[in-house]
This record gives sequence, C-alpha cells and structure tokens, in this order.
Amino acid sequence: MKFKYIYFFLICFGPLVLFGQTEEEEEFIPKTFTSTRIVCGHSVETLPERTMDFRIEHRFGDMFGVNGGVQNMFGFDNLADIRIALEYGVTNDLMLGFGRSKGTNTPFRSLLDGFVKYRALRQNKDCPISLTGTTGVTFSYMTASNDISQVNHFPKIKHRFAYFSQMNIARRFGERFSAALMPTYIHQNYVAADDQNNVFALGAALRAKFTQRFALVAEYYHAFASKGNRPSEIYKQSLAFALEWATFGHTFTINVTNAPGIGETQFVNNTYSDWLKGQFRLGFCVARKFEFDNH
Repeated sequence: MKFKYIYFFLICFGPLVLFGQTEEEEEFIPKTFTSTRIVCGHSVETLPERTMDFRIEHRFGDMFGVNGGVQNMFGFDNLADIRIALEYGVTNDLMLGFGRSKGTNTPFRSLLDGFVKYRALRQNKDCPISLTGTTGVTFSYMTASNDISQVNHFPKIKHRFAYFSQMNIARRFGERFSAALMPTYIHQNYVAADDQNNVFALGAALRAKFTQRFALVAEYYHAFASKGNRPSEIYKQSLAFALEWATFGHTFTINVTNAPGIGETQFVNNTYSDWLKGQFRLGFCVARKFEFDNH
C-alpha cells in the first residue's frame, strides 16, 4: 500500500525537479497536441505566458440505447454535462485553471474545479519526450441527499471534495503522429460501498494529423480496481474519439465518448455508460485564446 503514497508524491512533485532546458535557442519540436486537452483529459501542452483560454465543453445524452434514438434526437434533447472555464498561462511552462460544471447527477452535480499544470520537459533534439504534471481539486456544492446510503449525502463538508494528480508523457513522431501516456491518481473523500477512495488509472492517447488544421484523436483511460471493488457491470472505462479543427485563435473539437462527465474526477472513475449498449454521446469543445500584451 506504500506504493500509492510514493506515486502520489512523484505525481505532485516530480515535475518540479525534472527540469528540462527551455532556452530560446533550443530547436523545439512542434506541438505534440493542438490544445491543452486531448479529448476528455489533459494533454502535455500548456498555455503560453500571459495567455488566457476561455473554454466551453458540452456533452449531450446517449445517442442510442434506452435513453437515445430518434425520440431524443440521438441525444441532442438531453444534456449530460457542460463546463465553462477560464485558464491562464502564468509562464510558458506553468498554467492555472478554474471552471464550473453542471455535473451528471451520478453521483455529483454543481461542480467547481481548479488545477495547476507544470511542464517539466519539452521534446527537442536532445530530449525524446515532453512531460507535464497536473494536480487539481473538485468541489460539489449540490444540495445533500436525505438518503444516508447515497454518496451525495455528504455527512461532512470534506466529503464534497475529490482530487486528481497526473503525469502526461508524450512524444511527437514526425509531422503527423503523436502519442501519450497519462498515469493518473484519483482520490475521493467519500465513496459508495462497492467503490474505493483511491483509484489509479492509466490513460493512453493517439493523434493523427491529416491536414494543416484537422486531426483525429483517440483516448482511453483504464481505472484499476482492488479485489471486490468497482464491479465491471457498473463501472466502465472511458473511451473517446475526436475530430480537431484548429483555426486562428480557436480550437474546436467534436467528440464521441461513453463518459458523460467532464473532468478527471468524473470521467476517469465515475463513468457508468457502456458503448455496447449505445450509451455514448456527441460532445464538443470550443476554446478561444486571448493574448495579453506585456507592455
């Protein structure tokens, strides 16, 4: 059990000691991913210094299955989740973010989130990978349930908090292909009887650029369970595909995923939708960057 504490320490503080050279004369490889996000989760990228990113993320309802189909316009009549956020590049390697999500009601809604992200290594001719570390917190201010058996009963204020820490290791291969691994650690202060407070997950992603502005992306997170917890008939793994479109100042993403929730503490360990039952949905993200003059 000591491993989880060692891993948590490395996730939080490893990037602060693994400094890579960032002098301007270095020959950097172009961006590994277009945005600071891949599909659901973070990418290895950070915002440039004094740049603000305004983000709107939206998830519709199930396209098929018992809650989808033509009567619900293949999910367009339903809203699974929405997040509005502001994120800011403090330096070229350090960024902060704050957002508000509706939440999915299973088990949480009315969510506030914040995170810190730091890039420790940047791929160049002398370094084969890029590396960032991200840590964040989520707080639910939803009305507590009167049912004491429910996770959202919230006996104490601390039970409204969940946390995540992540390392993102990525490499760009030539002009068109990128890959990433995202070891992730989730901690929830209050969980159901069949769940666990601490969840380790391993994410993986691939990106294929096919024109100057368009790319296809795939992302998968596998959450590992302790024996007897997180039964597979209830808890599912997050799988997502997306089409990226980069324009001047905007990044637009259209995605399909079985994860209704937005944010690591939601989609990594609180995904209950099954692709095989048609429980996947369309979503989109619009990100608009604003650069502030240094003078």
